This record gives sequence, structure tokens and C-alpha cells, in this order.
Amino acid sequence: MPLQKLALVLGGASSGKSALAENLVTGTGLSRVYLATAQAWDAEMTAKIARHRDARGPAWRTVECPRDIGGALRNVMPTEAVLIDCATLWLTNQILADADLAAAEAELFDALAACPGPVVVVSNEVGLGIVPDTPLGRRFRDAQGGLNQRLAARADLVVFVAAGLPMVLKGALP
Repeated sequence: MPLQKLALVLGGASSGKSALAENLVTGTGLSRVYLATAQAWDAEMTAKIARHRDARGPAWRTVECPRDIGGALRNVMPTEAVLIDCATLWLTNQILADADLAAAEAELFDALAACPGPVVVVSNEVGLGIVPDTPLGRRFRDAQGGLNQRLAARADLVVFVAAGLPMVLKGALP
């Protein structure tokens, strides 16, 4: 079974979700596009981004899009499969920029629907931990939970990853 239009890969930090998502995109046989939402605010993050880019290798076309995933998706060709890594950092960037979250999400969903190739979205499941002790933390947790639910409702495949093991919540792995 080929990868369908939209897949969502959820999990905690360092759970193996990005590795699974990369394998799903690679398995399509299409050219690979990596939409990167991380921003390097410090030396540790700069090194992490470099490690991930090196590990993916030159077979991936990387597009840095910390806030404008929609713009990047509009440039995808039908011969390409896309990995968005990750929706959590994209949402963080939107919140920190004091963006209109409803408008940003609407643009994201329009672009996902219009994208001619399959798309795999990586996102963190942040609702399994303690209740954040700050208003910003609670706002983020609630916004992330809502975004994940809306992505899952639109996705053909939803996989939760824990300890490197995929658990299919919706659809079937290719």
C-alpha cells in the first residue's frame, strides 16, 4: 500500500517519530523534501540541526520554513514527497511571534490540501506530561493538543511512536 495524501506521526521527545517519518517519505520512491521548522537560537540547537541534516544526507531537499509552511508547500512538485518536521516547532514559532493562530492554521490546512505530493507531518504529543505552571505553557499545550487533533482528523494515517515503536491509531502503514 503506498503512502496516502497526509500522514501524522506523533510522539514524545526523542521517541523515534522523526526516523519513522523519514522512512515513510523515503519509502515512497519520490524525491524527498524536508520542511524544517526549527530555529537555531543557541549553539546546542545549531549542532542538533547540523547533525540531523548530515544524517539525512544529500538526497533530501531542505527548505527552512519556521513559520511559512504554506509557502513552502506551494512549491512542491507532484514528483516529491514532503516531511514537515515539526508542527510543534512551527506552532511555537507562531505563538512567539504573536501570530493569529487561527489564520496560520487555516493557511497550513489549505496548503496541505493543495499539495500535489504525499505529506508526513511530525508533531509532539505534549498532553501526557504535567500541567505547565505558566500561562504561556498552558496556552501552548492546549494549542498543540488542538492542532494535533485537527491534523489527525484530516490525516489518512496517524501513528503514535513510543520507544521507537509505531502504534497505528488510524489507517495502515505502507
